[in-house]
Amino acid sequence: MFNIGDKIVYPVHGAGIIVDIETKVILGEKKEYYVMKIPVNEMKVLVPLGSMGDVGIRDIKSPEEMDKVLEVLKDPAKEKMPTNWNRRYRFHQDKIKTGDLEEIAKVIKNLESLDREKALSTGERKILNTARQIILSEMVLVYDKTFDEVVELVDNTMAEGCLKDIEERK
Repeated sequence: MFNIGDKIVYPVHGAGIIVDIETKVILGEKKEYYVMKIPVNEMKVLVPLGSMGDVGIRDIKSPEEMDKVLEVLKDPAKEKMPTNWNRRYRFHQDKIKTGDLEEIAKVIKNLESLDREKALSTGERKILNTARQIILSEMVLVYDKTFDEVVELVDNTMAEGCLKDIEERK
């Protein structure tokens, strides 16, 4: 059980802080919910207390664990992706659903790399934005930085990875 003020991750939505616990009646059923505020877009999400394990709620990563995610973003994109956009979309969606930040970082790396070669489809652009939101929201809390500072950190890290990609292709 979590408490008000705890920093948690709700897979697919990202990381946030529990700001309240409310009882609500939804579809005729009375339940308790964590009210979680996500620092990206100031979004609020209701998380039912009874299904915490089912949806994969977890504590945020440590700074050392988050540093490993940055390393994934820095490494050259080497993962073999499906060539068909529809299969690629499902491939990346499945990685996001795992909630594993290193897998989500690979989605960002894959799609950013692909975007440099050709324009992403609308669906792939949406997945890229979702993956970035998940990583950025947790980094804001882990590193105790502003959203803009974390965006700059990720963009600079990705740029280092792009330089490695170019060097390896030579």
